[in-house]
Formats: sequence, structure tokens, C-alpha cells
Amino acid sequence: MNNSNKKTTSRRDFLQKGLLAGTAITASVIGLKKVFSEEEMQSADKSIVFSPNGKVFTVDTNKLCEYTAPPPTNDGARIGIAGKKFVMVIDLAKCDGCKACTECCQAMHFTEPDKEWIKVFKMQDAETLIPYYFPKPCFHCDNPPCTKVCPVNATFKRQDGIVLIDNERCIGCRSCMAACPYSTRFFNWSHPVQSKEVTNIPYSPEHGFPRRMGTVEKCDFCPHMIRQGKMPTCVDGCPMGAIWFGDQNEDAVTNSEGITMRLSQLIEDNAAYRHLEDLGTEPRVYYLPPKNRKYPKPDMNEQPQLQKVKHGEMNMGNMQM
Repeated sequence: MNNSNKKTTSRRDFLQKGLLAGTAITASVIGLKKVFSEEEMQSADKSIVFSPNGKVFTVDTNKLCEYTAPPPTNDGARIGIAGKKFVMVIDLAKCDGCKACTECCQAMHFTEPDKEWIKVFKMQDAETLIPYYFPKPCFHCDNPPCTKVCPVNATFKRQDGIVLIDNERCIGCRSCMAACPYSTRFFNWSHPVQSKEVTNIPYSPEHGFPRRMGTVEKCDFCPHMIRQGKMPTCVDGCPMGAIWFGDQNEDAVTNSEGITMRLSQLIEDNAAYRHLEDLGTEPRVYYLPPKNRKYPKPDMNEQPQLQKVKHGEMNMGNMQM
């Protein structure tokens, strides 16, 4: 009987301690009411922050500032983001040819007017059919011909599916341009026009600037934005929500309207295809056919959620099953 009581008491003590520990952890997340004093919790100038080693601190909110992570080293830029496999989907039924994606891309990467990293073409499959618009970025192929012909390994494919160019290695031979079947690369024949703001930014293959004469450049999927949890600028800037971007490993893509869909469902339900995929390049950009076109452009005043996602955050919380 005594042994039974001891076991019961011991088990009760264990559960009680576990409950108290769980309460303390929960409290630290939802407000730390059990951890900090009443006076501290009543102060509107206190915030809770987590250090890199997992410790929790209270700090003066007025002294907080936004932290911008430094660009990765060249080796880090070559490796990519572990566990990710980035993919893009473009809905041709939604694209109205406004070229906002192109304008946003050029502003983000400080490119000159004659270098459109994402071009928008007007297409017409037959005289009896109305035209549609076809945005064409770099396709970041899984079997990229460009990387195979570069003699100095200046253009390379990362583990997260992104193909980049290291302009500090590029010797300007243009072999990659000749090998690319999509004509998505550009050559800097002269010294690029760059502001002091650009020239003062440390170079990284992840953003491609400051650029230099005699090197090749192209669409890069904005990896420096992805590292901040944001979408590529062409995706974020599309007012039609026609461009989706996400992680194939998570089977999720998001557009500028903040809507997240399953990648596999989007591809299967819409009979998606990849441009010139019969060449065996295995592009990482899918197209949804231009069926039931959704024109005209949406009224921005009636869709405030478009303004909300202008910060470019990848919203994975609205997944539609």
C-alpha cells in the first residue's frame, strides 16, 4: 500500500513538475507572465527577444533595430539554402502583359533598359485565337547546358535548384550564352552605368551587382530576397498574381495575393507544362496554359491584400487543399 502511494505520489510530482515547466515555457512564448515581474510586464517599452543560442531576454523596445544579415560568402552562395528546391509557376491565363514583373526586376537588380532579365512576349497560337502574354525568365534548369560549357566554373547550379553566375570568375567567353537554348543571358559589352549606392554594396553572386564589363548576367530568382523570407521581386510585383514561387520539397507555391497552393495540385489541375522541356534541360519554371483568361487587371482599391504583401513575405499559412 505504501509502495503504491509512493508510486502515485512520485508520478503526481513528476506530472506536476512537467506541467509547471510546460507552463513556464508557454508563458515565455505568449507573454512571460510567470517569468517576469508585474512591473516589467506592465511596461509598454519591453520586448522579448531570443538570442542565437536560444536564450530569452527582455530589452527596451526603443533600442531595437532591424537586423540585416550580411551577404553569404562566395562559397555559401555556391552551396545555396539547404533543404530547399525552388520552383516558379506562371499562369498565362492571368498575365495581362503589363510588364510590372520586368520593371520590378530591373529596379531590384539595377539593370539597364536593354537588359530585361524577365521578358514578356505577346504570343498567338493561331489566327483564330486571341493573343496571350508569355513572361520568360531564366528557367534554372536541373540539367543546365550553360554550366557544362563554362571553362572556369563561373556559372553553377546550387543544391536549392538556382543557377547563378559568379562575375568574379567570369572571363567573358560567352560559351554559356551559346549553350543556353532559351537566350536568357546578357553580356556587358561596356562599363555598366551604376550609382554610388550600387558600387558601395559588397559583391555577391546572389545579387549580381556591382556588375562589371566583360561578364555575363541573367535572372537569378532573387536568392538574396529568399534568404530574408521574401519572394522574388517579379513575383511580388505582379498585380495579377500570375507568378507563383515556392519550395518543391514543401510542395507549396505563393503568389503576390498571398495565396499559397500545393505545387503538385496546381500542376495537375491545370495541365502545366515546361518550355522546350523536350530538350532535356528539365526547367524549374512551369506554365499554366492560357485558358479562361482573367482580364482586365484587378481593382487595387478593392483588394487591400495586394498592398499587404508588397513587403514580399512568402505566406505559407493560406494553403488551399
